[in-house]
Amino acid sequence: MSNPVTLTRSGNCGLITIFNPPVNALSQSVRSGLVEAVSAALDDPRVEWILLQSGGRCFSAGADIKEFGKPPQAPVLPDVINAIERSPKPVVAWLHGVSLGGGLELAMACHYRLAAPDARFGLPEVKLGLIPGAGGTQRLPRLIGLEAALERILSGEPIGARQAHELGLVDGVAEQGHTPEEARVAMASELARQGVRPTRERELVAQSDDPLTWLADQREALALPASGDLAPLKAVEALEAAVTHPIDTGLARERELFLECLASPQRQAKVEAFLARGRDSRSSHAEGGGDNTRGTPA
Repeated sequence: MSNPVTLTRSGNCGLITIFNPPVNALSQSVRSGLVEAVSAALDDPRVEWILLQSGGRCFSAGADIKEFGKPPQAPVLPDVINAIERSPKPVVAWLHGVSLGGGLELAMACHYRLAAPDARFGLPEVKLGLIPGAGGTQRLPRLIGLEAALERILSGEPIGARQAHELGLVDGVAEQGHTPEEARVAMASELARQGVRPTRERELVAQSDDPLTWLADQREALALPASGDLAPLKAVEALEAAVTHPIDTGLARERELFLECLASPQRQAKVEAFLARGRDSRSSHAEGGGDNTRGTPA
């Protein structure tokens, strides 16, 4: 199989391209390829900034369904994200199609984000009984604010490019659906000239004068449903960590809460149902249906 991540150069820009059809799932080979490509771009004195993009129909729909339920293989997604966010060279993400779960967490690690008009963004982990586990609960509120971040995480529903721009999740939206690579590089270079801007260093803003009290009210309103689904409550806890702790401590707390959700029987039942739907989709494809193969949100 060819390398799913490639590094090429366009002038002073290092172009890192993910191509792992059909939905650019973040498999071990993609994660490893990203780390290698970023390292190579940083080592190349001709590369002054990096554009991260994907081929095919979307940026990334998240984790690889084939790895679901198996022990994680290095590099894990948080390590990939840290390598990108800590880059001393500006990193701009070009986002088209969907950026879901880990795909959106990867995009949020970049210093800037540009979106195609058709782009959609979401953290749907709650639908599988999980919370974002690669920094989503810590970086999203630093980009769009506490209240909007909780709404997006609890709903699990994607938003479009225009709304993402209004919220501050992306820095710009292209005017046309098909943007040639040369035009993408030109647009992204304007942002890259502003220098690195790690999301982890951005101030977390809240509309409420007392964000901890507001979060406590949200937790009380949620209560524990009869199903025993812990994910919504754990999401609130993760955002509390984002408010009260430095980001590294918040990221560690998010990971603990993610693993607690991962071990819950309610999560296992939801994932089994998700996988069963995936098997049904592949069966339909074999009988002449469309290609519904997909990544998982987280």
